[in-house]
Amino acid sequence: MTVAISDFEHTLFDVSDHIATITLNRPEIHNGLNRRAYDELESSFLLAHDDPEIRCVIITGAGKSFCSGDDVRAIMTGDEREASVNRLNAVKPKPTPAATAIIECAKPIIAAVNGAAVGWGMDLSLMADMRIASVRARFGELFVKRGLVTDLGGLTRLPLVVGAQKAAELLFTGDIIDAAEAERIGLTLKTVPHDDLMDATRELATKIANNPPLAVQHLKEGLRKTTYGDHREIGSWIAHTLGLLFETEDHKEGVASFLEKREPTFKGR
Repeated sequence: MTVAISDFEHTLFDVSDHIATITLNRPEIHNGLNRRAYDELESSFLLAHDDPEIRCVIITGAGKSFCSGDDVRAIMTGDEREASVNRLNAVKPKPTPAATAIIECAKPIIAAVNGAAVGWGMDLSLMADMRIASVRARFGELFVKRGLVTDLGGLTRLPLVVGAQKAAELLFTGDIIDAAEAERIGLTLKTVPHDDLMDATRELATKIANNPPLAVQHLKEGLRKTTYGDHREIGSWIAHTLGLLFETEDHKEGVASFLEKREPTFKGR
């Protein structure tokens, strides 16, 4: 599903000097993503991919957070949860549409991580080509805490960025790390004062946008082909696996404990 920019409710899309800035705009819930927000994110990156005037993309969040991942109350309960399960249990499960649009976007993507980037929010930052962090940034692959597996960012990008051993630690524990640790392990290019984040990100984006756009796009395609492998194959495995895990008691306990603000008790079923 694609959504016209004029109909966006949760996403801001701005273009200037060949740079598109996509801003997740649900600050009241730390830019948590419901189904509508995922659709708008997909539409934004499809537009950036198709627009010849856009040469670089910045993704960031409004307010205090970059992205807190799924809006748990919306996505994992009620009608939206049922729709997600039905989609993941389809005969031929496919990668998350938003993830596919981001990874296949021909334009270089820089994540300006202004605050918490956790769950799918961390995956979103990993699907960018580069990350610049505010000193207030935090990163965490929280999927295991909900009895789930991560999306393409955590399984295909994280091990290549920080190494397999560190990726295993972050994925298996669900630990949250701060901006200094993220820079130390190579997850981010650099950490800057919070008020300097967008200027620093735009400076890098401008350098990229001033280069020959077709050469840059082919370089990005080459990196994707040589470095990250077949994202559609692993994306299908992720969708199938999530369809199974959504039905487990441990997943339901992970969601319930989060909503009830208590420690979970997992039983392995």
